[in-house]
Amino acid sequence: MSDSSPLPPVRLRSEAELARDALATPLLSRAARLARWAGPETRVGAGGELVEEQLPAAAEALGLTGEGATTAGTTRTADGGTTPEDAAALASEAWRVAVDTGLVEIVDPDEEEGSAVTTGEALALLTSGGPRDVLGVWLAALEAALADASVPELDGLVDAMESGGEIDFSELDWDPDAEAEFLDGVLGNLYLLTVSEDGPGDGPVPLPALAASMIVPDDMGEPTNDVLEQVSDAMMRLDDQFRVLEPVGLVEYQPVDEGLMTDAEENAAAGDTGTAEGAGSGPVVDDTDVTRYGMVRLTPLGLYGMRARLQEAGLVAPAVGDLADKGADVLLDGTAEYPPGAALAETEQWLARHEPLAAARELLAAARGADQGAPLRRLRCQQALSLVGAAAEPALREVLDDAELGGLARVWLTERGAEEVPAPSEEMVFWLTIDTVAAQLAAEGNSAELRGLVEGLAQQHRGFFDAAWRVGHPATADVLEAMGRIHPDKRVAKEARKAAFKARSQKGE
Repeated sequence: MSDSSPLPPVRLRSEAELARDALATPLLSRAARLARWAGPETRVGAGGELVEEQLPAAAEALGLTGEGATTAGTTRTADGGTTPEDAAALASEAWRVAVDTGLVEIVDPDEEEGSAVTTGEALALLTSGGPRDVLGVWLAALEAALADASVPELDGLVDAMESGGEIDFSELDWDPDAEAEFLDGVLGNLYLLTVSEDGPGDGPVPLPALAASMIVPDDMGEPTNDVLEQVSDAMMRLDDQFRVLEPVGLVEYQPVDEGLMTDAEENAAAGDTGTAEGAGSGPVVDDTDVTRYGMVRLTPLGLYGMRARLQEAGLVAPAVGDLADKGADVLLDGTAEYPPGAALAETEQWLARHEPLAAARELLAAARGADQGAPLRRLRCQQALSLVGAAAEPALREVLDDAELGGLARVWLTERGAEEVPAPSEEMVFWLTIDTVAAQLAAEGNSAELRGLVEGLAQQHRGFFDAAWRVGHPATADVLEAMGRIHPDKRVAKEARKAAFKARSQKGE
């Protein structure tokens, strides 16, 4: 994603709702409980971690021990509880987050006794701070979880350390920066899919599609076995990472069906190397049931978190409602690049804060101009005025004689059945036509809707191009050139190009 092109605007819940979601996330709630549990007698190691002897007590404080204590992603004991190992791991993870977010602070370093802890200032923010304070603590917890998710399973490293053997870090095949960049890219793609109007919206995204978005080149037709193997490996990395990120509330995740791994191992053992599935280290997707390969979606809280991270990285990541308290000029310019649905939602919020007649006058004043962005501003203005009721009529009648707005005003009044609407001059009709096509070009490019408009204009108005090149609109030549590119009839396209040449000659270009 470019850092200069704005992303589609995201629709966020209120900060109060998001703060409630944040407080309910397993990871932050556990970290807060441990911060309340900790006291002067709590001991930590040199890195701030809880000493091993204190992990059972921390797990008990979190309710992770005893019969019936289970947590998603952990192993159950015979009596239905969580294994001591899993409970200790969860307690250790929650403690790290408590330290990283400032819910607890390390104090009194002592080489012999170890370090002690005290309650951090962030804990008070969770209990008495505002929604934005709570979300700030949650964002710190998110960063800690993302850092953990970027670290691969290092079972071999642990075994080597416990056995006293030598560690060959080159064998780990792990580049921390590359791993973090890969995860950031995946989450960025997931965000873009979620906020795009042609994306799944609130629906889940198949893990194979997400992995392929990072691996398969856009111009590749049928992926090679090597590429499919890379996608399969990426899926398994993401499966581990999303399991880590779900407890912090970033995503909702349906993991990869473990039965698929058994199938892949059986195929490999049978020597089935003729396909990517036999050659790879993980499952390769077929069309039977894509949900078995993992499904992931950003939560509403996750959308908030990703937007905050993208903004921190320097990207333009707007949210619907950002322009609601701005002037009409900012609204029209700001929504110029929005998809239609997002532009409509933003405009509705803006209009809700304005009196109808005053809003109409402000919108019309902001729509004027001969600059390159003016046609699209007028299109957005026309769309906004379509949401305003009859109270706006006086504002539209005031601009009937305006060269730039008169045509727009006549359309609005006629569509609402207003009386005594003067007929437009031929010059105004052609000017409005050029303005409309210029706006559509800016908004959608060579879309099917625009092609239909161009074909209709040439068919319904004989001699259209003979008159159009004379229109004193700044975009006349550009519009006629575009019509020449778009129209499927070669004869008509040639007429359009000739008219564009005449328009440029008339302007002395």
